[in-house]
Amino acid sequence: MSKASNLRKHIGIIGGGQLGKMLIEAAQPWNTFFHILENTEDAPATRIADSHILGKLTDDTKIRELANKSHVITYEIEHVGVETLKSLEDHGTRVVPSPRILEVIKDKGLQKQFYADHGIPTAPFRLVNEPSEWIPAAKELGIDRFAAKSRTDGYDGKGVALCSVKELEETGNFPFPGPTLIESFVDCEKELSVIVARKKNGEICTFPTVEMEFDPIANLVEFLACPAQISDAIDQKAKELAIQCIEAFDGEGIFAVELFLTKSGEILVNEIAPRPHNSGHHTIEANYTSQYEQLNRILLDLPLGDTSLVSPAVMINLLGTEGVSGAYSIAGLDEILGLPGVYIHLYGKTETRPKRKMGHATILAPTLAEAIEKAKFVRDTFQFIPAK
Repeated sequence: MSKASNLRKHIGIIGGGQLGKMLIEAAQPWNTFFHILENTEDAPATRIADSHILGKLTDDTKIRELANKSHVITYEIEHVGVETLKSLEDHGTRVVPSPRILEVIKDKGLQKQFYADHGIPTAPFRLVNEPSEWIPAAKELGIDRFAAKSRTDGYDGKGVALCSVKELEETGNFPFPGPTLIESFVDCEKELSVIVARKKNGEICTFPTVEMEFDPIANLVEFLACPAQISDAIDQKAKELAIQCIEAFDGEGIFAVELFLTKSGEILVNEIAPRPHNSGHHTIEANYTSQYEQLNRILLDLPLGDTSLVSPAVMINLLGTEGVSGAYSIAGLDEILGLPGVYIHLYGKTETRPKRKMGHATILAPTLAEAIEKAKFVRDTFQFIPAK
């Protein structure tokens, strides 16, 4: 006799941004209810959630209120009330992924130490508490160039700075003051991402590997291509390493494992996001099962879906235009949507500002080369302009 499943469950999401919005959209064909905790009234997910608790994402009382309405809780951002979630989990509330995993991942120092402790290859690093320790740490590593990452509160490229010992010695300008991860700069061939889905019973699968190009100013993913243009051997190695990471955490949920492919062919773990990720937006149109549907399957205790690629795809972030802030209109939409295989996702944000993540576009084509060419046209044509 087959297991009976009930889709009429209530899912609580801490955070109401675009990731929460797309998670809800993925389950709208089902009989599932969503409740969000969000500190603003007009966040992207607020228009489509079944209910909205207004409050800080770290507020103990508000998180418990969300838990009382939900069969299971997840989160779309790392900066949430971990201690409250740990207490709820200890008393039987299902939280996906576990807040004990989040506790490690949200601190970039603890995350790197986890890799070192579990034999997971990553760039050499040191943990420092204040700027006076940066240069000695870099010299101890025997490096001049390094990435400095604020251990907590960084997101969307914030809290990350590329530095050199020589420059810091000359200027004394340290990007941020508190506890910091000093990481040897990796001169990489490509930056890759593998999204891993894992259920509590150990059922696990990966999505096809993607390669990413970053906006050098905003440090956000600007251009993503799938499948990654790498050898089968490198692809297999990347997926195996990503699985190794999530099994080391004994993780349940969706995880984006960001990787460096070095010029010598080595693969290093950069960092992990314990949630749907920018590097998986394209899966909505490009894969049989999107990263969002896959997380819903996990939350509802359903089998994992087929992650196979339907079509080669490129994803680009639609970022706010330089010099434009406030209410906006969009230029180029007619030309872009006249092309086959172009899908525009706007996040419903009422105001734009330079480099703000306003949406994304996924471009499908029979070959990756064709998708890349169309994506360049979309990137060059789409523009946020002042409201008329």
